[in-house]
Amino acid sequence: MSASTKKELGRQRILDAAREVFAEQGLEGASLRAIAARAGYTPAALYFHFDSREAIYAELLRASLADLTAAIAAAAQGPDAFRQGALALFDFYAERPQELALGLYLGPGGPAPRGLGQGVDPELNALLLAALAPIRDAAAAASAEPDALVAEIFAQAVGLLVLSETRRLRLFGLPARGLMQRLLERMPC
Repeated sequence: MSASTKKELGRQRILDAAREVFAEQGLEGASLRAIAARAGYTPAALYFHFDSREAIYAELLRASLADLTAAIAAAAQGPDAFRQGALALFDFYAERPQELALGLYLGPGGPAPRGLGQGVDPELNALLLAALAPIRDAAAAASAEPDALVAEIFAQAVGLLVLSETRRLRLFGLPARGLMQRLLERMPC
């Protein structure tokens, strides 16, 4: 096994361990020591791959956003691109609630109005907007306010998913995806 392959495997092992630790403890509660222990490394060994827990978190978010971009791009095709792209956004996070929690910085303490810093936040925000671009492009063909439509879709999808994950939608006896579809039916696109 080459040195670069070993390094990549070690890096992936750290990312896999970090994903679990962040899911359990959130960004605020997670420590490099906990991530290292889960990965089977010493805390000092992590610095060979990442310079901070925020750098690890950012790497996980980049990978998640790359997967989201691919899912939306594949779905947002043809005359119903807006709706199909919006449903792809919803389905992506419905099938991967841990990815939604990661993207919203959700942890045991609830949502945190925290990013990863001025050096990383603009990049991650740009990646999210790029993932949503096919939905925006489809909205632009039918609306003078495509950004508002995308923001509304994003907010509705996230809200429904959070309510579904917390089981609050049970109060109404309605499925989250069905409500998302109803919302899309009322959209001008």
